[in-house]
Amino acid sequence: MTLSRARSSAEAHLYMRLQACEVCGATQFSPDSSVVMVDGELASRYTGICPQCGTVREFTFLLPDEVIFPNEEEPEFGDDQPSELLDPGEWLWLADASAGAAPAQPDGLSAQARQEALIDLRTAAAAVGEVLKFIPDGAEEVPSEAFRSPRGRAVYAQEPGRFRRGRLEVVQTTYRDISDRFVS
Repeated sequence: MTLSRARSSAEAHLYMRLQACEVCGATQFSPDSSVVMVDGELASRYTGICPQCGTVREFTFLLPDEVIFPNEEEPEFGDDQPSELLDPGEWLWLADASAGAAPAQPDGLSAQARQEALIDLRTAAAAVGEVLKFIPDGAEEVPSEAFRSPRGRAVYAQEPGRFRRGRLEVVQTTYRDISDRFVS
């Protein structure tokens, strides 16, 4: 059995959230987790029932080499290597969804709403950082063969220029700068 490595718990949970139930298409999933041995390597196994159709769902990922402790205000999905679970288009989709959930200005927001916007924008910046990890040294853009998922290929096909290093760096910096407005 060939397993992919989840570089963090956050990455594993994001991957599972993006995988629809094969029977009914639902994405809600609240798994239990355990650490197991698979072919002599430690892995995390997530198992649960689809709340919509009752199908048993299971995901197993190799454990990361180093544990990343979650910090909601400074999201981090993995080490310096590109993800084995999500492709660059899926990461940019996450960045778009996260940034799109946040208002542009903190004016008039409650402390809770400011905190949620801060987390959304920092998640967007971190997701763009994950896209950048797919650009090989000396290259200026993500190679087209890095897009493996239907969602990722669709995001790439919509506007391939979004996957250029310079543009990604500007977007990442912009999300970080905007997020700083929401710090209480």
